[in-house]
This record gives sequence, structure tokens and C-alpha cells, in this order.
Amino acid sequence: MKQLAGETVIYGMSTILARIINFLFVPFYTRLLTTESYGVVTEFMAYIAVLQVVLVLGLETGCFRFANKEGVQPEKVYSNALLTVFGISTAFLACMIVFARPLAGALGYAGYESCIMYMGGILALDSVTAILFAKLRQEHRAFKFAIFKTMKILTETGSNILFFFWFPAYAAAHPDTFLLHFVSATPDFSYVIFSIFVSCIVCALLFLPDLFRFSYAFDGQLLKKMLLYSLPLMIASLPGIVNDFLDRILFRFFDTDPEAWRSSLGIFQAAVKLSVIMNLFIQMFRYAAEPFFFQKAKEKDSKQQYALVMEWFTAFCGLVFLGVILYIDILSLILGRDFRSGVGVVPIMLMSYMLLGMQFNVSMWYKLSGKTSMAIWITLAGLIVTFLINVIFMPLISYWASAFGHLASYLVMFIVSAVLGAKYYPIPYRWNKISGTVVWMVVIYFLSLGLDALCFPDFQLETAGAWMIVAKLLSHTVLILIYCVGIWQLLRRRGSSQLSA
Repeated sequence: MKQLAGETVIYGMSTILARIINFLFVPFYTRLLTTESYGVVTEFMAYIAVLQVVLVLGLETGCFRFANKEGVQPEKVYSNALLTVFGISTAFLACMIVFARPLAGALGYAGYESCIMYMGGILALDSVTAILFAKLRQEHRAFKFAIFKTMKILTETGSNILFFFWFPAYAAAHPDTFLLHFVSATPDFSYVIFSIFVSCIVCALLFLPDLFRFSYAFDGQLLKKMLLYSLPLMIASLPGIVNDFLDRILFRFFDTDPEAWRSSLGIFQAAVKLSVIMNLFIQMFRYAAEPFFFQKAKEKDSKQQYALVMEWFTAFCGLVFLGVILYIDILSLILGRDFRSGVGVVPIMLMSYMLLGMQFNVSMWYKLSGKTSMAIWITLAGLIVTFLINVIFMPLISYWASAFGHLASYLVMFIVSAVLGAKYYPIPYRWNKISGTVVWMVVIYFLSLGLDALCFPDFQLETAGAWMIVAKLLSHTVLILIYCVGIWQLLRRRGSSQLSA
């Protein structure tokens, strides 16, 4: 158990570091890139996220299963997976190179064929190294895993710094530099995509000694069994990843302005980044909670503990929500001026991520009871809602439809999962306290809106006096303290357990 907890922390640190650094680059991206260029980055990242799931074929998890089977050699398992993913990824990369020009033209990026190739390279390298990272996890080499991940993150960070802050001046002084074959002379989306590609190359190079030491042995029968197990996992995970990124892809087809959809996407994505604090907390919670839930499963009072975790999780999410929203005037300065028009969707996205975290809690029932096939139907329900809301409303309200699509989708998944959980694996959630926490959070939020309308009408941070800024921040801090006191009183009181969803 100590080993599991320690490895969870190590794996989590590299992931959290990546998210933090990604967030720290938002002020630079939103000041050095146009809204349109940032939208292009967002679109490319959506394609990468979805296609990577397909190219790995679910073999990461498949390797864990078969490498631990009695009578099966782990080296042979990883050899099969590596050769298969390498072959498919190489073929995919070749297609991206050959068809780069027509693909770039079809997407509206004529002259940026190189970015199509970079995307192919990113996907190919990431897919292959995904199997190698899985092997490190199988061997409990958590430190090596974290070091390689951190090197990849730092390489991407360093590349971004060089290209955005050094290269434009260098390119102006050296117009014949070979680097202009890879990126443009002025900051645009190619800088970001090429930086990710460079980091993938460095990561692959770090694995070269392991690749040279690898014992390659292909076993067709074993591969067939692995694919029969892994492909359904890949198919099952697709709705989830598509649900998270589908709206980004739909901007191209359904935004209110067919000519400015990239700008709308860029503004929306920048606003989403302000909600990353909630997402970051949920990710950290998941790393700690999953092993905790499984460890406690055999204990007599495990379900009572799960219910208690849900209550305090919801309460802390409410604190994060208010912490962001009540100080949004300050936090919005993270974004460049052209991107701040989308800040209105931040409360919706924060609530969406809060629901997603709550859904993670109530969805543990199918993992603990073994009914994991239910996950596919729960996620598909959310995906359908996301698609319908974006297709119907995006032509009318642009990125607001995307925000409400996330909110409605996660709400549906939460409700469906809670209802099914109450039937198949009842946990005594005290829904009166959970709903009371959410209501209290919303009450404090609306109190802040009323207070601002009454005491700080037409407040603009750039023009407001120092006393007004301090008065507003202090009043909002008092509201947060009131929230904390109310929640403490609510959760400390004993209430009847409720099993129904």
C-alpha cells in the first residue's frame, strides 16, 4: 500500500506539473498570439487528443493484463504491443506527410503543411512512447517515468520560450536561417505545435537505450488475444475523450460567424484555462481517491466513508468555484485584452468541472462492483447531449453553447451514474447535505453579484481607484468566509443517510 501511494504521488506530480506549466503559458499565448491563432492551436490539440486514443489501440491497459498472466513473458507482451503501435503509427505518419498539402487545404491552412506533418509526428511518437511508459509502470520504475515526463515538459517549455521571445528577432536579422523551413518568422500557432513536436522527439531519444536493449519477439497468437482484449477498451474510452473535445471540432461547422470561428474558439479556450484550477484539483483528487476507494472496499464501513468523501469533496469544489469567481477581476488579467470577452463563461465551466468531479465520485460504483460496461452507456449519454446542444445552439450563441454543452453533458452523466449506482451498488450519500452545499455556493455567488451591483456598479479594474479595488476584494473575501462557516455548520450536523439517488 505504501508503494502504491508513493508511486501515485510520483506519477501525479509529473502530470500536475504539465498542467501547471500549460496554465502559466496562458498569459504569453493570449498576448503574443491572436485570438484566431490560439483557436488554431486549440483545434489541433483536439485532433491530437482523440487520434492518440485510436493509435494506441488500448494496448497500454492490455499490456498490464497480459504481462501479469502466468506463463506469459512480459517482454513478449511489450514487444508485440510496441511493434504493432510502431507499425500503425509509422503508416499514419506517412499518410500525414503524403497528404499534408490536401489536408492543409481542406482545413483552411494552406501554406502550413508542415503543421500537419508535425501533428502526424506528435501522434506517432507519443503513441510509441505510450507503450514504453506503460512498461516503466509495469516495472514500478516510477522515478524514471516521472523524470522522462518532466524532461518532455521542460523541453516543450524551453522551445516555446525560445520561439516566442528569441526567434522573431533572430529571424528578422537572419532571413535565410534554416529554421524558417519549420516555423514562421512571426509568432503564430506553428510555434506551439512545433514545440510540442520537439518535446516528443526528445522524449523518444530518452528511450533509445531501452529500445536497443529490448528483446523483440513477435507472437501472432498472443497479439490476437491482446487486441481482442484491448480494442474494446479503446472503443469504450473514445466517447469520453470525444465528449471532452467535440465542441472544439464543431466550431468549424456551427459557429455563428463562419469566417471568425477560429477567434471564437480561441476566446473560449482562453476562458476555459481560467477554470483549470478546478480541473487541477479534481485531477489531484483522482490520483489520491482511486487507490483509496479500492483499498477501503473490503472494510465494513467503506460505503459510509465514500459518502463522507463526496460531501467534503463537493464542499471544497464550492470553495474553489467561489475563489475563482469572486476574484475573477484579478484572475482575468492573466488573459490578453482581446481574450477577456469570454470570461463570462468561466462560472459555467467551473460548475461543469465540479459536476465532472462529483460524477467521478458517484461512478466509482461500477469500478468497485465490476460493472464497467456501464461506463460506455453513461459516457454515450453525455456525448449525445454535448453534440445536440452544440449543433442546435452554437449557430445562435457561439461559444456559450459549448460551455452549456459541457454543463448539461456532465449533469446528465452525473444523474445517470447516481441513479444506476443506487440500484447496483447503493452508497448512503446524504443528498440533502450535498445539494445544500451546492445551493449555499450558488447563494453566495448571487449575493456577490447583488453586492457588486449595489456597491460597485460599472466597476472596471483598469480605471477603479485603489480603495474601490480593496473594498471589493475584502467584501468578496468576507463572502467566502461566510460560505466556509455555513458549510462547516452544514456538514458537521448529523443527518439521515439516504440510499436513493
